[in-house]
Amino acid sequence: QVYVVFSKELKCWCRALVESVCCQADGYKLGCFLVDYAKYCSVALENIRVLAGAFAKIPHRAKKCRLHCTKPLTLHIDYCENTAKIGPAKRWDTAAIQHFRKLLE
Repeated sequence: QVYVVFSKELKCWCRALVESVCCQADGYKLGCFLVDYAKYCSVALENIRVLAGAFAKIPHRAKKCRLHCTKPLTLHIDYCENTAKIGPAKRWDTAAIQHFRKLLE
């Protein structure tokens, strides 16, 4: 379900999908994906609202997607043996993400 959340970074109300809920000392925080900006953000529970009927039917501008059969790689450095090898990684490196964005532009 799509909700409306207030993004402090963008300083406006945005449509979002709630992906996670985290309990912290100062209250609940929601991990959200902003469907019109393709950004992830953390929002306090008091900054979420139910989306009004007509606005829920507007298509999203951003879609989550993955590259088919593309796995993240990283450089593994062994300081003891003084070697470096490229191998599998759990997440994409920041440099790889920036390089991919430049290729898209």
